[in-house]
Amino acid sequence: MKASNSKKPLSAFSGRLTLVGAGKMGGAMLDGWLARGLDPKAVTVLDPQPSARVRAVEKRGLALNKSGRDKPDVVVVAVKPQDAAMVMATLKPQIRKATLVVSIMAGRTLGFLQDFAPAGTPVVRAMPNLPAAIGRGITVAVGNRHVSEAQRKLTTQLLEACGATEWVDNEKLLDAVTAVSGSGPAYVFLLAETLTAAAVAAGLPAALAARLARETIAGSGELLRGSKLDAATLRKNVTSPNGTTAAALEVLMGPGGFETLLETAIAKAARRSRELAG
Repeated sequence: MKASNSKKPLSAFSGRLTLVGAGKMGGAMLDGWLARGLDPKAVTVLDPQPSARVRAVEKRGLALNKSGRDKPDVVVVAVKPQDAAMVMATLKPQIRKATLVVSIMAGRTLGFLQDFAPAGTPVVRAMPNLPAAIGRGITVAVGNRHVSEAQRKLTTQLLEACGATEWVDNEKLLDAVTAVSGSGPAYVFLLAETLTAAAVAAGLPAALAARLARETIAGSGELLRGSKLDAATLRKNVTSPNGTTAAALEVLMGPGGFETLLETAIAKAARRSRELAG
């Protein structure tokens, strides 16, 4: 896996970009692109129910629902996977062999996307996660063999508008990526939910329990993100021998505990991802 460190502005982009779907994720990407200097006049948005935010950008030159306006250099598809076949069929006349196609649709493979494009078209499949909506996500991308180095760099710039980006060479890894980072926010929210419930069971008022759980998880995440230490070392640093944390970890790290449960959960989620992809 190769990490990205591209933080260059998008003001130098001289082509045309079509964004298909400007909901939560697509809209967040658009906001990030504009914040990085992408000219609204270079963008076409196709969305049957555009938000007020998108309509506001239309006043700055963005083309809204004008699919016949031109042939885009880049197409970013950010619609629900169940709408993929219909949307890609509609896009097919606009996609040229030189068009860079970037999809953030869950479960839709490179092979699926290539069926709607001329042979040799560069195609990238990317898997972002929910924190991308606030610019703090992590996206993993894989491209077909027709993606040039310049197109890879451009894709990285576009994806990094929503957070960090990693690239893999094996598309099959995206099933595990989906299970870990794609579904991962739900695991964290479940932790907050169950920690709150356990705190209430221990006698704390519900409001205080919820506040403690939320702030503890958020603060620990920030500490982990900014630390040079790995998670295991941070855990050990907060665990005094024979102390309260050690007592709790005896349960969480014991037989059938957190590690076993999470490994089983990730395996099942990855298996389901493979099933959905066909």
